Amino acid sequence: MKIFKFSILLAVASGAYLLMWPVPVEPKAWQAPKAQGYTGPYAQNKKLANLDTLSLHGQQGPEDFALASDGTIATATHSGNILLLKPGAERFEPWLNTGGRPLGIEFDTQGNLLVADAEKGLLAIDSQSEITVLSNEVNGSKIVYADDVDVAQNGMIYFTDATTKFSTQEFGGTLAASLLEVLEHAGNGRLLAYDPKSKATTVLLDGLVFANGVAVSHDQQSVLVNETGSYRVLRYWLSGPKATQIDILIDNLPGFPDNIAQSPTGGYWLGFASPRSKSLDALADSPFLRKVMQRLPAFMRPGTKDYGHVIKIDENGQVIMDLQDASGAYPFTTGVLETNDALYISSLTADNVGRKKLTLQ
Repeated sequence: MKIFKFSILLAVASGAYLLMWPVPVEPKAWQAPKAQGYTGPYAQNKKLANLDTLSLHGQQGPEDFALASDGTIATATHSGNILLLKPGAERFEPWLNTGGRPLGIEFDTQGNLLVADAEKGLLAIDSQSEITVLSNEVNGSKIVYADDVDVAQNGMIYFTDATTKFSTQEFGGTLAASLLEVLEHAGNGRLLAYDPKSKATTVLLDGLVFANGVAVSHDQQSVLVNETGSYRVLRYWLSGPKATQIDILIDNLPGFPDNIAQSPTGGYWLGFASPRSKSLDALADSPFLRKVMQRLPAFMRPGTKDYGHVIKIDENGQVIMDLQDASGAYPFTTGVLETNDALYISSLTADNVGRKKLTLQ
């Protein structure tokens, strides 16, 4: 009888916990597009397998790359360190530490390294290693999770604030905070612009579900932004007859898009941190159940999967190249830097940099 009573009490307590325990998310209903899986232009292949790797000097998580005019490649890591790969070298060497979590990086026309730092905001680092905070708020609102950055030929800087609600410091790091934003799906992310002349920051686009990678278009007429939680890439028009309008460049992607970057041979490289989650999609229109899900132990919630995947798209959003490695030997493939002789593959978690010589056939 005691065992029976205990079982009843345990069941009641468990039910109350799953229904009432406070969690940081307030999920919103939405209609997830039906996943097409790895078919059509995303048919499985092994073109990303057996990558060369370059040492990170003991660091981890080379989230993004930036290419300097002299051929030096920069990358940013979990510890806050930014490392450099000099031309001809086979090992990244430490340069400096931002004191935060640098994510997207890009060199401007003056040779300064622009950094979207998830903890510090938008930074600029000059050749003397001096760090300047360019922007950490907009319209009186703090930039909570600066994620990626690109710079136009006219000097304008475009960057994302992935979520204004889930900071990396408060919610357990970049990955944990991103999962909360995606699960909630309330659209707390935004695309921002910083004018170096006026030093003003403006909001170009808000309501994005984890605003991630940013790339100015080749013709400088628009800026592309990855909306990770909605599996798509948007185009925000900067000028021309469609100025300030938004188009969907590519939709219903097979994974969570992370970084996007210009290819010097035309088009754009796009990395997928992980494939989509079937259970998360199935509960897209059930905010209540998604909230209950967040109360489960971490191992029981939808998670990420190690799966190497990058694609190249053209100006119309058509997939023109697809490189995969289902083994996930090189995990969390966030993006690609294309140089004259190789593709450098970035990762949120790897302890090295992946490299594929440019013989893609």
